[in-house]
Amino acid sequence: MAKAAVAFLATPHRHSSGTDHAGVMTEADFAGFSAGYEPAATLEFRGHTIAKTGPWGQGPALLQTLAILDGFDDEYLDPSTELGAHTILEAQKLAIADREAYYGDAAVPLDYLLSREYAAERRQLIGEKASHAFRPGEVPGHTPFLPPLRTEYLPPSLAARGEDAFAGVGEPTVQPTGETRGDTCHIDVVDRWGNMVSATPSGGWLQSSPAIPELGFCLGSRLQMTWLEDGAPSTLTPGKRPRTTLTPTLVLRDGRAVAALGSPGGDQQDQWQLLYLLRTIVGGYEPQQAIDAPAFHTTSIPGSFWPRTWTPGGAVVEDRIGEDVIAGLEARGHVVSRAGDWSLGRLSAVVRCPETGVLKAAANPRGGQGYAAGR
Repeated sequence: MAKAAVAFLATPHRHSSGTDHAGVMTEADFAGFSAGYEPAATLEFRGHTIAKTGPWGQGPALLQTLAILDGFDDEYLDPSTELGAHTILEAQKLAIADREAYYGDAAVPLDYLLSREYAAERRQLIGEKASHAFRPGEVPGHTPFLPPLRTEYLPPSLAARGEDAFAGVGEPTVQPTGETRGDTCHIDVVDRWGNMVSATPSGGWLQSSPAIPELGFCLGSRLQMTWLEDGAPSTLTPGKRPRTTLTPTLVLRDGRAVAALGSPGGDQQDQWQLLYLLRTIVGGYEPQQAIDAPAFHTTSIPGSFWPRTWTPGGAVVEDRIGEDVIAGLEARGHVVSRAGDWSLGRLSAVVRCPETGVLKAAANPRGGQGYAAGR
């Protein structure tokens, strides 16, 4: 298999930029790979343990956001209010700026980034008005990577043909406004004994990844998420995993798993999951209520997908959040884009009560692609 794949990759294929490029994987890459286990990154939040991937993915950014928000009173954590939405958006910008500055498949100062002291320092940056700046924090002994901040980019090869750039052309993802041309998959499972799985299995995608004739299937395209600029913590490097957006979540209480959740959606995955966690843990919502509630996210971050553009101060909201909340966010300086009533948030979740053994499942009604089932 490896020989056939490497030979196929050596032939240039059309890239999302509109130009042709050969792959970079070798037979040694295949031979040197083995799957394994590694400890989750975790954070204690309001009596719950939130477990995520390590910083080779974006998962710890959700933990950093929760660490920042944990220092606020509950009224600041309600996503359905102007104050809550503003506070949440600002905390996300700070955490995701650190994602760009420090995360990768290498030595990452995660203990420092998740510490109470650092969260308190970052919390002080949240004011009454929306920030339009890219603000990673300072970590002793580390120099933050400052990515190129592009507000728009269209390569000449696409412009000459009158084509538009679509974020994540070679990835199953979703536009910041909710538009999709395919998307990531996610599944959550729980059994009667309380065993839980949260998985976001997204790799080879037939829509944009050419199939290898000798094998009959395509390879994953996540490697394109690495940076080609030197100096980034996720710069394309032999033997290193790309810093993906795939980010399943497990929730524990008193050491026992109580919920598994996740979502497609590229850079929005953890942002939408954050709303679910706040609504269920702080707001007392039932799982389906939390998934159905109006969603929003920030676009004031460099995208994880080519061409990696951002919208300073950008916030995308579902109209159902209400005219008063939207007007309040705009008055605070957020650059608000309306996405319609039912376009954001693609979560699914399973829940188990350890005391009673009662199982629950909930799924996203938006798009008619999510299902919750039990037997």
